[in-house]
Amino acid sequence: MSLLEVNGLDVHYGDFQAIYGLDLRVDEGETLAVIGANGAGKSTLLKTIAGLMRPTAGDILYEGASLTPVPSYQRVPKGISLTPEGRKIFRSLTVEENLKVGAHIKRPGPWNLQSVYEAFPLVADRRDRLGVNLSGGEQQAAAIGRALMSNPRLLLLDEVSLGLAPVVVEQIYDAIPTITGNGTTVLVVEQDVNQALKVADRVQCLLEGRTVLEGPPSSLTRDEIAAAYFGI
Repeated sequence: MSLLEVNGLDVHYGDFQAIYGLDLRVDEGETLAVIGANGAGKSTLLKTIAGLMRPTAGDILYEGASLTPVPSYQRVPKGISLTPEGRKIFRSLTVEENLKVGAHIKRPGPWNLQSVYEAFPLVADRRDRLGVNLSGGEQQAAAIGRALMSNPRLLLLDEVSLGLAPVVVEQIYDAIPTITGNGTTVLVVEQDVNQALKVADRVQCLLEGRTVLEGPPSSLTRDEIAAAYFGI
């Protein structure tokens, strides 16, 4: 069953069109990785699903119902949570206080302080540290933990690896099987193809706002992915 369906989606920034007629689905319990170079439309897609941007054509269905009339602030209670590019950690709050902000919706589910700390030891070790004093990797782990505290059915991850050391990226991606194992469906957009392929059940590659390749990682060759990614 598809938890999320994107049908014929167009998205504009003023006169500039960022997404063209995009179709996409995310099935219950899977991890879908949307890959592509900078400017491919990946972050725009997540912002539109989260309600931060409005489509100019097409529709987004969540649990079979249109999200188009639903304002962004009502999408988290419905079970959609976004970890944005840039993390957006509250710098004056501790890690634990940042996590508690994510729990204000009080949706029922498996995620609480203890389960987040178990999934992200990097966060647990720094629970009393202020956001302003966190490294990029620590901020990213805290931001994902904060999103999980709302107990989402659908977790949107925007550019998890951006600007982070490879060892930290691996630690963060190692938590994704735990996240899906607890019943959360994951849609991750990523420039780091290698990391995306490790965790994804399916991959969809965007180029200039259009889908140019999709399928299970096992069915796609590295040459096919490279050609789609760079538009060769």
